[in-house]
Amino acid sequence: MNAQFITRVRVVTALCVLVTIVIIGRLYLLQIIHGDEYARRADAQSVELKNPLLNRGAIYFSAKDGALLTAATLSDLSTTTGHQRYYPGGSLAAQTLGFVAYNNDHEQKGRYGLERYYEQTLARTSTESYSNFFVELFGGLASGLVGEGGQGDLITTIEPAVQAELERTLATYGTQWNPAFSGGIIMDPMNGEIVAMALSPSFDLNTFNQPHDVRIFGNPLVEGAFEMGSIIKPLTMAAGLDSGSVTEATTYNDTGCIELEQKKICNFDGKARNTVPMQEVLSQSLNLGSAFVASKIGPDIMRNYFLTRYKLGEETGIDLPSEAHGLTGNFKSPRQVEYATMAFGQGISLTPVETVRALASLGNGGLLVTPHLVRAIKYQNGVIATKTWAEGEQILKPETSTAISRMLTKVVDEALAGGSLKMEHYSVAAKTGTAQVADPVNGGYYTDRFLHSFFGYFPSFAPKFVVFLIANEPTGATFASQTWAPPFGSLVKFLINYYNIPPDR
Repeated sequence: MNAQFITRVRVVTALCVLVTIVIIGRLYLLQIIHGDEYARRADAQSVELKNPLLNRGAIYFSAKDGALLTAATLSDLSTTTGHQRYYPGGSLAAQTLGFVAYNNDHEQKGRYGLERYYEQTLARTSTESYSNFFVELFGGLASGLVGEGGQGDLITTIEPAVQAELERTLATYGTQWNPAFSGGIIMDPMNGEIVAMALSPSFDLNTFNQPHDVRIFGNPLVEGAFEMGSIIKPLTMAAGLDSGSVTEATTYNDTGCIELEQKKICNFDGKARNTVPMQEVLSQSLNLGSAFVASKIGPDIMRNYFLTRYKLGEETGIDLPSEAHGLTGNFKSPRQVEYATMAFGQGISLTPVETVRALASLGNGGLLVTPHLVRAIKYQNGVIATKTWAEGEQILKPETSTAISRMLTKVVDEALAGGSLKMEHYSVAAKTGTAQVADPVNGGYYTDRFLHSFFGYFPSFAPKFVVFLIANEPTGATFASQTWAPPFGSLVKFLINYYNIPPDR
């Protein structure tokens, strides 16, 4: 055989192999990747649909072992009414997931939550998306590589067991304290992955048309701004330590009340403590101590830390719709009293998600991370592309993070709820917040309405989780330490056991 003949044989063989690969790939796409989709289309052709055929990507929860559990999919319960969005978890993560409903254009689109934010990814805009194997394969691969564009399924960071436990905790809290609403966020402070985000009251996603008040669909953890109270004190103290304005050994004279620009500011009980070290400002949650730190920092430096470094008053970039930003206009004021009150969390309104982002920096070595809910996108060709989120920005010195974590651990071990949250083999850093609720009609604040907040992270010096809890106008108790300390302690124990976190002391 001459060389020319051998070359021809090789070319024909290569072409045959290529065609075989294409056919196998095409069959894989048709039967494995898109089998359910084509089955739904076949069903739709055999009956008369009352509604347009819904075609949409799935959303998945991520179990701790990496298994994917369906959070949102398409149901095949009726082909007489068309395929509908189905949520196997019912009310699980309802406000975070959102739902699909008709809009003014008579199209079914994502409404609220991830369904709305990732509409372009989840929606199937073409009636025939698979006409060209190579376009789909390499187009989807390119989308995966660059991390943008393309239609696919969402793989979230939400861990369903943790989400369920948080929701049970909030439901129990609601029964006992009857707030207008309560909510919680559990996040990995090192990378911003949110493993649970919940609100109570909630609703069943499969029967979203039943609630009479549409406000239940919203997510005040992202869309609402509140005066947080004393959980802001650690941010003030960290700014003081980081800037060198105070040290852990610094003391001040506590008189119980002071007057600044004709406004009286007092500790929660109005009592004087005389000479007080910085640790006791956090342990006893002293308003005058925080005001003292603010006076040592000064307006310019405090503004730099709160607005430029913590980025309070800015959107976090969380992948949920309608994110609000905090109200920080008092930082423009020339009056010292505004800085004194903001130092202990009054006169400044923040969203819960921007608050937990700033608080996470206290435990993670001083990094400001981006809270997020989607870890990866599974494109229609089967390629799974991990979403890229911005690396944490260094906003505090690592030694500041260590110092404030040490102080907040002492709060838990010795002061918070009488030391009842102290764990023998685990360090926990935490702080409560009780804020007066502003009176929009008469001005000032209500004397009998409060917002209770709570945050903590653990283990204190290499935290796996930061937990943020909030309740608007609970009844039956004045202080957040009364209402939130036991639920927080239960969540910490659950997370330690569920993730088998090793002891650190």
